[in-house]
Amino acid sequence: MNDAVVLKLVENVRKDEPRVGTRKLHHRLQGTLDRIGVSVGRDKLFSILRTADELVKPKRSYQKTTYSRHSYAVAPNRIKDREVATPGEVLVSDITYLRLRNGRFAYLFLTTDLYSRMIVGYHVSLDLSHHSALLALQMAVDRTSGLEGAIHHSDRGSQYCCHEFRTALARYGILSSMTDEAHCYQNAVAERVNGILKDELNLDAVFSDFYGLRAAVAQAIMVYNTKRTHFSLGLRTPMEVYSQAA
Repeated sequence: MNDAVVLKLVENVRKDEPRVGTRKLHHRLQGTLDRIGVSVGRDKLFSILRTADELVKPKRSYQKTTYSRHSYAVAPNRIKDREVATPGEVLVSDITYLRLRNGRFAYLFLTTDLYSRMIVGYHVSLDLSHHSALLALQMAVDRTSGLEGAIHHSDRGSQYCCHEFRTALARYGILSSMTDEAHCYQNAVAERVNGILKDELNLDAVFSDFYGLRAAVAQAIMVYNTKRTHFSLGLRTPMEVYSQAA
C-alpha cells in the first residue's frame, strides 16, 4: 500500500518534471512522507521505482549548432578563474536545436545567469541567425538590473562574434568573453542548461508545429526556473537563489 502512495506522489512531481531523478525526488517528497507517516529512505525509493520500471532512462542525441569557422574577432575567456559571487555578474549563452516533424529543426537561444543558473533570456527561431541571439540578450537585459560591467560568456559561434552582437554588448556596457579554441567545456553551465531542458523537461520531443514548440519551451523554462532544484544550489531553484541574492 505504501508503495502505491509513494508512486502517486512521484507521479504528481513528474507532471512538471518528468525526468527528475531519485535523489531529488527523495528530498522533494520527504516532508510529505513524514506528514502522512510513511517512512521511505532513498534506497527504498530507488527500489520502488525500479520495481515499477519508473527509473529515469538516459537519452543521447547531438546536433551541431556552432559555426566557428568565421572571420570575426573573438574575445578572451574572462571567466576562466573567476569566482562568481552575485546575480548579473556573468551571463552565459548557448544555442540548442529542437525537432519539428518531417525532419525540420528549430533553434533555442538561451541566456542564463551564471550565479543562480536562472534562464533570464531566450528566443526560439527557425534559423541560426544572430538576430535570435540579440533577442535573447535583449530579454536578459530587460529582466536583469545592473548589467553595466557584467560579462557575457559564450562559445565562438558566429552569432556571438558578429559585429551586431558585439555592438549590442558594448551598448549595454557588457564585456564579451568566449571559450578558448576547441574548449567547449569552458561553457559547461550553458550547455548543461540545454541538456536539462531536453533530457528532463522533454524538449527533445518531436513537435508537430512551431507554435506548439514555442509553448512547450515557455512551459519548460518556467518549470526549470521555478520548480527544478539543483544540487549545486543546495537543492534550491534558480528563482529562489536569484531572488534571495539580488
